[in-house]
Amino acid sequence: MVKNSRARLENISIVLNRPKYGGNIGSAARCAMNMGIEKLIVVGHPEPDSEAMKQMATHVAAPVVDGIRYFDTLSEALGAFRYVVGTTARRGHSNLRSIMVEPREMGRTVAELSMNNEIALLFGPEDRGLTNEELRHCHLLVSIPASDRFRSLNLSHAVMILCYEIFSASLPRLASFTPRLATSGELEDMYAHLKDTLLAIDFIREDNPEYGMIALRRFLSRVRLYSKDVKIIRGICRQLGWFAGKQKS
Repeated sequence: MVKNSRARLENISIVLNRPKYGGNIGSAARCAMNMGIEKLIVVGHPEPDSEAMKQMATHVAAPVVDGIRYFDTLSEALGAFRYVVGTTARRGHSNLRSIMVEPREMGRTVAELSMNNEIALLFGPEDRGLTNEELRHCHLLVSIPASDRFRSLNLSHAVMILCYEIFSASLPRLASFTPRLATSGELEDMYAHLKDTLLAIDFIREDNPEYGMIALRRFLSRVRLYSKDVKIIRGICRQLGWFAGKQKS
């Protein structure tokens, strides 16, 4: 488990329901291992090709393949889990909309629940996916967005996407440093300096300089100016003022 993480990855299992190819099982094992998930369950596959599984898993994920638990039925496989996430490409199904989320939201939900619950990520066979009957086992459904021109995802790719989102959500939040914003006084001093500089280079009219400054104030107010930014702008003004004076002398 990631140190100080916001999830317990050891409480998460990948459940492959009726996978068709041993190589896909091995690839899924490798993807799960990449993201710190090491429990794999296979349902309804009588004799997966052990050699193909280990070849696609590589030697690093071979322990995941060796530790696969096999079940004859989905009900048996899911019986001990407290929360089941199912995958489906049928986003428009009227019976599924209320519990359908995208991978990012799923990752946050699973990361949180995994702290005290055993969770299954359920994937259907490569050619048809999970049936409506199988989806009824699920507390949450997730659909992976893909191009309308080719929505079908390889099984291991789907496993990787979901595992990645969970792993990302499990990482500890990094403390962020926010520089000090410029004070109102610093900003007003900067605008006064800008006005003097723009007058010196004839960029704004001397008879009504405030009118010329309105657009500049609006422009700069669209961004958050930090104290260091104000110093840079005033440094540019000093150089411009020096150059303008030199040109006139």
